[in-house]
Amino acid sequence: MSFKEFIKAELTGWKKLEIIGLSIVFLIIFVNAFVMKDSIVAVVSAICGILYSTIAGKGKVSCYFFGLMGTCCYSWLSFENALWGNLVLYMCYYFPMQVLGIFEWRKHLKSETKEIYKKRLSNSQRLKMSALAFLLCVFAVLTISFFKGSNPLFDGITTVLSVFGMYFTVKRCIEQWIAWIVVNGLSTIMWLNLVLHGAKAYATLIMWFVYFILAIYFYICWKKEISAK
Repeated sequence: MSFKEFIKAELTGWKKLEIIGLSIVFLIIFVNAFVMKDSIVAVVSAICGILYSTIAGKGKVSCYFFGLMGTCCYSWLSFENALWGNLVLYMCYYFPMQVLGIFEWRKHLKSETKEIYKKRLSNSQRLKMSALAFLLCVFAVLTISFFKGSNPLFDGITTVLSVFGMYFTVKRCIEQWIAWIVVNGLSTIMWLNLVLHGAKAYATLIMWFVYFILAIYFYICWKKEISAK
């Protein structure tokens, strides 16, 4: 496939509502950055992160290119705000998993739309994954508390569930959106608390709230598509 054909395939399948929604969100982020003098890193992280999440929801491989850029920016923000769990997660797990995701998704593309084939876990797999996630959340919270992280409860839970969410993303499972709904909701609260205490990361707060809305939206979209098979 030529580069021109690749770009054309990646731009197909978008709804007017999705394009309008993204445009409004980006406008809010830029206006906010200008008025509140937000961190440039936070703005770039937010733009790349929202594009990644949206394009991933569309099932397009190009999402990972924005994901890699967003990962680097968010890692820096986590370092600045002592979110050690998120820092380790993004640099040691997200980055390599997104590179892996590019190759994995390319193996499972629909010939017509160039979107991935979507699937769901069995009931037994969901039960096993839920039990494992709970145990790891407890371990993560205790570990981050030991190292005196700024918010061990939310940092620990979001870190563990993000590991599962990223794994499910690469595996093309709808369960990723359930994990992301929890992660994004808690992360929104976590960053709101940081902003209220002086962190210059308003764009990051907006980013996590938009992530939360996108996770709900794409869970519904994926569920409809999988149920229709």
